[in-house]
Amino acid sequence: MPTINLVTEIPGPKSQALVARREHATSKGAAKLTQIAVESANGSAVTDVDGNTYIDLAGGIGTLAVGHTPENVVNALKEQAEKLIHMCSIVSTYEPFVEVAELLNAVTPGDHPKKTVLLNSGAEAVEAAVKIARAHTGRQAIIVFEGAYHGRTNMTMAMTSKYSLFKKGFGPFAPEVYRLPFPNPYRTPMGMSEEEYIEYAIQQLDNAFIAQVDPSAVAAIVIETVQGEGGFIATPPRFLERIRQLCDEHDIVMIADEIQCGFGRTGKLFAIEHYGIIPDLITTAKSLAAGMPLAAVVGRADIMDAPHPGGLGGTYSGNPLACVAAIEAIKMINTPEFLARSVEVGEHIRGYLDKIMAENEIVGDVRGLGSMLAMELVHDRLTKEPASNETTQVNRETIERGVITIRAGLYSNCVRFLPPLNITDEQIDEAMAVVADCVAHINNEHKLGQAGD
Repeated sequence: MPTINLVTEIPGPKSQALVARREHATSKGAAKLTQIAVESANGSAVTDVDGNTYIDLAGGIGTLAVGHTPENVVNALKEQAEKLIHMCSIVSTYEPFVEVAELLNAVTPGDHPKKTVLLNSGAEAVEAAVKIARAHTGRQAIIVFEGAYHGRTNMTMAMTSKYSLFKKGFGPFAPEVYRLPFPNPYRTPMGMSEEEYIEYAIQQLDNAFIAQVDPSAVAAIVIETVQGEGGFIATPPRFLERIRQLCDEHDIVMIADEIQCGFGRTGKLFAIEHYGIIPDLITTAKSLAAGMPLAAVVGRADIMDAPHPGGLGGTYSGNPLACVAAIEAIKMINTPEFLARSVEVGEHIRGYLDKIMAENEIVGDVRGLGSMLAMELVHDRLTKEPASNETTQVNRETIERGVITIRAGLYSNCVRFLPPLNITDEQIDEAMAVVADCVAHINNEHKLGQAGD
């Protein structure tokens, strides 16, 4: 039986009414990517308030690796809610808080002693990691990269690359943040090989320690192992290796931002495991707690202990409900079977995306690791001019046909795929057939438009 079941126009009348209420009651700045209003969900199936059922390929922007409403997580939340909803970890200690920290210390890469701090969101985790690195080193400067997304607080906006969507009108931003080129292999400059481009980016990284900031002033280098909002670009191994070398050479803290690419999304628990590199600190959130608000910084105990008592934490950080959800999610994801399924899901979707690219000139690139995949739309494969409006069209048309997709990319011209990893093969086939038809339709319209020009 198919999962998609559309009984009204999309969006339906009840969705339109609820979205209108939202727009009347909430700030325009808190935008929405779709016009549907959701009532319930399970696994990869989402049902809206009009009774339409969709297949979800967005997964809460990567928060739902274990799927919507998994039974063990729901039961754990119910049981915990009857015992303790909140206490505040600043005031007292409770079992789920300790257990999730112990689990994170055990599962993150590296056999060195580790400690954890729990927070509410990815941005909080990144900001806390910066504070920890500064406290440990006694330095202020932070190095980040073009294409990076690290959050929406003032500090993490300074670290984030995409200006117009996330930063416009919100400055001034926190100082002592130095942004360096990131080698996006798809956008290798004309006349350079991919390897030459990566080598050039490494040279720019080395040169920054002379031209922009002395290494003795640098507290941390922060890098997404796989860029998320930047367009699902896996960091080239040589570039990541050079970062680790520089951090070792100059006693700089290496921070791997795994908020979107962690917790099984790439076929390993953490994307950094594909590289055999051990960062000093890892930030994580999103799928860590099965959709509940929880984030963490995990890393070397000596670094994690650098801030003074009271320098870290918050009222809701490590809430008992979020912690029990995380305990269940970690235990589910950190199994060979679950991680193998992540690889299978990625291979299955990648097969469709490669075929879509072969048949449609508007698709310039398909990339990603495991089940964290994106296709980049361009007006011309030679010039690689971003096709941002056409990407929005794809997202709109897939939803109208029962498949939830969302955009990504520095130019907002990538369709990203972050499905719940308990999606079935039949649901993948059903959803990707819709995606393929929508891309083909928009590709044909694009060709007609070019012919008219």
